[in-house]
Amino acid sequence: MVFFKQLYYFLVLILHYKLCMGYLEYDNWVNIALSHAIDHKNPNSFAYRGNITISSLEIGLAKTNQEVLTAIQIQNLEDLARANQMYRLKAEVYYADGKRQQFLSSTKACNLIMSNLNDILWISIDHNGYINAATVLTSRSDVCFYENISVSGLEDFNTDVLIRHTEMAPFPDTTSFIQKLEREREARERGDVRDNRGFFAKYWMYIVPVVLLVFISGATNQDNSK
Repeated sequence: MVFFKQLYYFLVLILHYKLCMGYLEYDNWVNIALSHAIDHKNPNSFAYRGNITISSLEIGLAKTNQEVLTAIQIQNLEDLARANQMYRLKAEVYYADGKRQQFLSSTKACNLIMSNLNDILWISIDHNGYINAATVLTSRSDVCFYENISVSGLEDFNTDVLIRHTEMAPFPDTTSFIQKLEREREARERGDVRDNRGFFAKYWMYIVPVVLLVFISGATNQDNSK
């Protein structure tokens, strides 16, 4: 009984610790630095695009501050789209506790231009308050017609930040299970364990063989009589 109580308190302590840690992480801010690769001649060269600050992961309030694209960057983006290549976005996450993460995602450059640089940054957060995915999306996912690609009037990105909280999977009722084990063990020690099953449930292993023998014997007798 002492062992079960110690196990119970240990599990409760772990659950309490995880919940508290998740709450503390949710209550802190997160900063995301964005950079993108738009020069199809140098696909691994990333240039600073802007910054996103999430003041509260629990509420999901986000503030974006992005750079105006230069003429060269707009031309590079158009060349990237006409070459049917992907627009690559790097998201570097900085937490209030000093931890860092980096995510890389991509979308078709032509779809980004056809969306007038209106994109979506989809952020997924686990139950501990840490980001586990940052994905760039566009509102256009249809086939691009490259002769219709135009960057006229495009200056900067208009980004919507969507935050999705990962739902925790249901966990077993450990407390009730441990209490049930304790009651069963105490009942066995007192000799109070009673079998409340029905007659057939108790003795089916004896009844079934007898029925089978009777059935086989009857079938054999009928064959002999014929």
